[in-house]
Amino acid sequence: HINIVDTPGHADFGGEVERVLSMVDGVLLLVDAVEGPMPQTRFVTRKALALGLPSVLVVNKVDRQDARAKEVLDLVYSLYIDLGANEHQIDFPVIYTIAREGRAAHTVAGAFESDTLKPLFDAILEHVPAHEGSPDAPLQLQICSLDYSTYVGRIGIGRVNQGTLKPMQEVAVYSGPESTPFKARVNQVLKFEGLERKQATEAGPGDIVLINGIEGIGIGMTLTDFDNPLPLP
Repeated sequence: HINIVDTPGHADFGGEVERVLSMVDGVLLLVDAVEGPMPQTRFVTRKALALGLPSVLVVNKVDRQDARAKEVLDLVYSLYIDLGANEHQIDFPVIYTIAREGRAAHTVAGAFESDTLKPLFDAILEHVPAHEGSPDAPLQLQICSLDYSTYVGRIGIGRVNQGTLKPMQEVAVYSGPESTPFKARVNQVLKFEGLERKQATEAGPGDIVLINGIEGIGIGMTLTDFDNPLPLP
């Protein structure tokens, strides 16, 4: 199961960028084949490289008349060198796309002949590692984003770092490592499938989930095992 999480590109949303990057195991650096790396590209890429996340470069809109894919690729390499990327980080795969037509390939010419985004997903599977974490370990889930429903109230969104979470499970909720936890019961557990939200019977390490039923749930809170609590920083 591949979760793709969009991140704001602007420095004004630094906190949100950091929270998104804490939920993922790799990044797709999406660059326009005409405009190349933008000022905000530098900000988000610096954060991703600092966390040691592997990247896949996606050069989009190669069908535009003024596309300059080769020059844009050189600009991205220069950006990575400027940001102090190591040898492993700078050895990223490059996928060329005409995204609105669902075309992806390893070459610019191939993107015009392709009729699928499969090369992009193959690159993700090959270069982005699966999340490591034992489903049998004590639960750790940090809330990174919030949503709201008139039916169930506040909804917390985050990634299961380790352990297993099920609907109606009792958990300890920490607002910080030094805080006093309170006991709560998770009502529903939902996962993303495309743009839809589907109820799940359980979620394990690496799953990005939506949970409801916990009053006062907030960003940065950790849901963990009540008998063996391991709050995240």
